[in-house]
Amino acid sequence: MRLLPGGTAGMLTRLEFLARAKKQGPMSGRHTSPNKGFSVVFAEHRQYMPGDDLKNLDWRVFAKADKFYIKQYIEETNLRATVVLDCSGSMKYRGELASSVEGKKISKFEYGQYLAAGLSYLMVKQQDAVGLVTFDDQIRSFIKAASRPSQVRLVLEALHQAAPGQDTRLGGVLHEVAERIPQRGLVVIISDCFDSAEEIVKAFHHFKYRNHEIVLFHLMAEEELTFPFTGSQEFKDLEGLSQRLRVDPRTVRSAYLERVKQHVAQIEAACGQLNADYVPVSTKQPYHDALADFLGRRRR
Repeated sequence: MRLLPGGTAGMLTRLEFLARAKKQGPMSGRHTSPNKGFSVVFAEHRQYMPGDDLKNLDWRVFAKADKFYIKQYIEETNLRATVVLDCSGSMKYRGELASSVEGKKISKFEYGQYLAAGLSYLMVKQQDAVGLVTFDDQIRSFIKAASRPSQVRLVLEALHQAAPGQDTRLGGVLHEVAERIPQRGLVVIISDCFDSAEEIVKAFHHFKYRNHEIVLFHLMAEEELTFPFTGSQEFKDLEGLSQRLRVDPRTVRSAYLERVKQHVAQIEAACGQLNADYVPVSTKQPYHDALADFLGRRRR
């Protein structure tokens, strides 16, 4: 399974990811930093102190106020991002309406792998640091963010080795991730969010408390969003005890869709309140189109 096809890599070379919040990193880059430096974007004046470089004096202010002031500028820096991929059992679902890669319909999990691979490649390409977390009911792999070229290979290998596991424990795992990321940065979560909305929202607040920026790719199969089934159907629980239940979809469609609507609305509203990016994605849409649409909206 190639997670970074040539066409996707080619598309990503023409795009870029810009952070919204101020970022800190070890090298100069394209994202705004909270630190004051001497780049090209003016920030503010401060009073001259002995030892300051005289070439940064603002002579126009001196002519008006007869006082020495230094011009401070905004320093640009690189981004530290952590991609968090849900590997729980529910991500195994592969609907008939799913998009295809190389002639094969892909599951939610495979779709998430492609998204994670594409974003990781893009960030390292623009000299940003990227790390990876995979999880189900616990963290399965944790790769610290780095910007070296070999980081892409490391992330792709971890994605390739990952596999859907057991129960979802999204809320609890995100709390652990928030504690383990050492510096503020960007957290990209790719999940179907099949967990308590209240617990997920609490974890988002934890990230914001630690000054992380959040992007949530809420990934669901088209069948999960529209419930188009007809006739008697057998549904299998992909997590826990893998129980099976035969029902007539017409008797549960209305209640099911209402529950989904409420769950999605609660998570989307929380993202709005926290100034987090909420990105709804259906596996019906090709993953490269979803990536391009998101990056285009982000840049605008």
